[in-house]
Amino acid sequence: MTQSQLPDDVQELVNKIFGLAREGGAEAAQTLKAYIDNGVDVDLANQDGNTLLMLAAYAGHEEVVQTLIELGADVNRLNGRNQAPLAGAIFKKEDGVIEALLAAGADPLAGTPSAVETAKMFARDDLVARFEA
Repeated sequence: MTQSQLPDDVQELVNKIFGLAREGGAEAAQTLKAYIDNGVDVDLANQDGNTLLMLAAYAGHEEVVQTLIELGADVNRLNGRNQAPLAGAIFKKEDGVIEALLAAGADPLAGTPSAVETAKMFARDDLVARFEA
């Protein structure tokens, strides 16, 4: 069953959950935690393969990222375009998110382009040196 085949009320809930990851903030983090504690998959992904963690990381929502990590989100899960949350955070220059993902074991070589390649592309020599150490 695709997302578009879901009943309207379920579709509305799914949209709300993904919206929380994109919006960020303490309230969104706690609401997501409640949904996950009550059975929503922490690695729920949309039609593009973007997980809640990927959306929050790309949007720079460190508090939501940290909450999802604490709940067991896969920090190395690639989306449908073979992109990793860490590379997205580097692209968006979200240093707090980068640190949270690295502390949780994010692989700088995962995905295409990898975090290493992304750091090189955007002249983040500090990260390149760190990754290559």
